Amino acid sequence: MALSRVVLASGRPVDLTELRLSSTYGEVLEGYPCKPLNDLTIAGLLRSAEHTRHGGPVHLIPPKREYPDQYAGGFGPVEVLPAVTCVGSFRSEALDPDHDRALYRSRLTVVWFQPTSRIPSGRDAESALLDVDWERLATDEEL
Repeated sequence: MALSRVVLASGRPVDLTELRLSSTYGEVLEGYPCKPLNDLTIAGLLRSAEHTRHGGPVHLIPPKREYPDQYAGGFGPVEVLPAVTCVGSFRSEALDPDHDRALYRSRLTVVWFQPTSRIPSGRDAESALLDVDWERLATDEEL
């Protein structure tokens, strides 16, 4: 059973079957948000998602980066990502029309950032999530 159903801009419904939410900077003990830290965080999220999904496709929605007018430290200017990191596993009907609908589903793991911990549902989700090109990024799997 899905946690929620999201309707992409293309009209394709996709089921959110697993969702991991975390504070983007919850584990930062020292320093400040900056490009090197953010790039390491994103790379780690992608590695973790690829490992967890056992070779299934993983897509990063590039996060919005803000540059508040604050003192730049030794690692460059302050660069802030949205507060909540999301890793979601989505499933939908098979991409290949020749696949038996009872035996195949398409799947995609998506990594994105958002300002709140709201669970995406219906057409109420970050616009970049709704714009995911499912047909290009997802892959079919046999159940």
